[in-house]
Amino acid sequence: MGLNIAVVGATTQVGREILRTLAERGFPADEVAAISPGRGGGQEVSYGEERVLRVRGLEGHDFRATDLVFLAAGEAAAAAEAPRAAEAGAMVIDLSARFRMEPDVPLVVPEVNPASLARARRRRIIACPGSAAGMVAMALKPLHGIGKARRVVVTALQSVSGAGKEAMDELWAQTRGVYVNEAPPAEQFPKSIAFNLIPQVGDIGEDGTTKEEADIALELRKLLDPDLVAVAHCVRVPVFIGEAACVTVEFEKPVAETAGWAALRDAPGITLLDRREEAGYATPAEVAGEDMVYVGRLRRDTTVPNGLAFWCVTDTLRKGAALNAVQVAEELVRQKMLG
Repeated sequence: MGLNIAVVGATTQVGREILRTLAERGFPADEVAAISPGRGGGQEVSYGEERVLRVRGLEGHDFRATDLVFLAAGEAAAAAEAPRAAEAGAMVIDLSARFRMEPDVPLVVPEVNPASLARARRRRIIACPGSAAGMVAMALKPLHGIGKARRVVVTALQSVSGAGKEAMDELWAQTRGVYVNEAPPAEQFPKSIAFNLIPQVGDIGEDGTTKEEADIALELRKLLDPDLVAVAHCVRVPVFIGEAACVTVEFEKPVAETAGWAALRDAPGITLLDRREEAGYATPAEVAGEDMVYVGRLRRDTTVPNGLAFWCVTDTLRKGAALNAVQVAEELVRQKMLG
């Protein structure tokens, strides 16, 4: 018998990708409700190649007959609707930052910490990490297993898709404007993003750290090891889709490059593309639409004891968001936590 599921935020980029991913992977659903918290009611969204769903409004929606809710509608909707759906008996998978650091809400990447899902039985809310933290955690997990990472430095290169459709439209308009000498002003970002790099993702705090940078460090500790020391630098780049990071790690004991390659090669969800030659690595444009985290440029960091450095990249909308949420749902099924 299949499950009754709801996707709240079905008209957003991530919501549409969740629906596409559920259909592609044959998730066991008897009924799929596409829901919009705003004015999206009455629209239509695709579910697989042949099925179309009419979007319902969120106001007054009854979650009592729903087994599983995907929340892809932002922090405000998550704060209001996650507790309501959970109290009605549904299990909630939230993709916003609202619950990520709450101690009784598991933060989950199935390839990294599936056992933590057991903690969701009481509150019935599960958080998904931000795309950068999730990607780096997947790449670090097999290395942490052989050397125990003690300190990590992440430089996250984040595409405009992480800021939504309007941000992608702004990059397109500004890029076109450069060639016709009519570049529109910056509205979605602090500065023009076309042909530029912006060293700010999120608001800047009193200590000079942006919220995104602080979140990455905290999420890595929750996903991997509370004793891990982490610092992040976030840069918005003029790329439509994709997440990339340069990572340096200091381990408690030596980790040879060969051991690192072997651990990554065997890790679930990881593709090791690391040829020491021209273009022997993956880039955001090449992994668009792919499900894996690609790791390459693995090498020694000679500035610290027991150091390694590497490059990783993934599709922001796939493994960075929608796919991870669907894999969490699949793990819930496997652990018999639904229905």
